[in-house]
Amino acid sequence: MNDAYRLTSDAATQQKVVPLQQRVVRLTLYALLTALVLIYSIPAFGVIITSFKSNGEIARHGLWSAPQQIRFDNYREAWYDGNVKTYTINSFKVTVPATIISILFGVLTGYVLSKLPFRGSQALFIFIVAGMFYPPQIVLIPLFRLFNEIKLYDTLYPMIIVHSAFGLSICTLLMRNFFATVPNALREAAIIDGANELQILLKVMLPLSLPALAVLATLQFTWIWNDFLWPLVFTQSDTKRTIMVGIITMRGQYSVAWGVQGAMSVIASLPTLFIFVFFQRYFIRGLTLGSVKG
Repeated sequence: MNDAYRLTSDAATQQKVVPLQQRVVRLTLYALLTALVLIYSIPAFGVIITSFKSNGEIARHGLWSAPQQIRFDNYREAWYDGNVKTYTINSFKVTVPATIISILFGVLTGYVLSKLPFRGSQALFIFIVAGMFYPPQIVLIPLFRLFNEIKLYDTLYPMIIVHSAFGLSICTLLMRNFFATVPNALREAAIIDGANELQILLKVMLPLSLPALAVLATLQFTWIWNDFLWPLVFTQSDTKRTIMVGIITMRGQYSVAWGVQGAMSVIASLPTLFIFVFFQRYFIRGLTLGSVKG
C-alpha cells in the first residue's frame, strides 16, 4: 500500500515538474526571440526617425535623437527632386518581368524533372540547383563585357536577364519538390480523360501549386528589388538606375542628405514589405514543400 502511494506521488510530482520545465524553456525562447527582433529593428528604427528630421537637426542632435517636429519635407524632396519616381518605376520594370520569367521556367523545369524523368534528369537537377551556390561576382566582368558588346549596357535588359537566370535554381528546386508531392494518380486520371501534358500542367498542377507560387513570387520579388550589385554594374545614366542604387545619389562630395536618404530608404522598403505581409502565411507551408513524404 505504501509502495503504491509512493509511486503515485512520484508520478504526480513528475507531471508537475515537466510542465514547469516546458514553461521555463518556452519563456527563455520567447525572451531570446524578442531580443533578436529588437536588435534587428534598431537600424530600421534609426532610418525611420531620421527620415522625419532636417539636416540641421541631424547635425545638432545626431541621427539617433527623436525628431523635435514631424516633417514630411524629406519625403516630398525625395519623390519630386530626388528622382525617386523614376527609380521606383525602373525597379518595377526589372523586378516584375524577372520574377515572372524565373518562376515560369522554374515551373516548366520542375514539372519535367518530377513527373517526366529521363536518363540523366537527376544529374541535370543537381547541375541546376548548384547554381544557388555560384558566386555572381565570378561572372561580373564577363557579363559586363558581353552586354557592352551587344549594346545592352546602361539598359534594364541585362538586369532582367541575369536575375531570371540566377533565379532559375531556387524556382526549380521548390517547384520540383512540390510537384513530387502531388500524387501520380491525378496525372494518370487526367491522361485517361484525354489531357496532354500541357493541359495537365495548366489545369491540374498549377491550381494545386498556388502556395508554392506565392512563396516564389515573394522571395524573387524581394531579392530582385533589393539587389544593388547588378544595377550598379550595368547602369550609368540616372534615368536607368533602380531605387537601391538611386539612394546613394543623395551623397554629395562634402555632405550627405541623411534625411532624404532615410525617406528614400523607407519608400524603397514599402513594396517588399507589403508583399511579405500579404503572402507571409504561405511561407512556412511553401518552404517545407517536399520535405515530408507520405
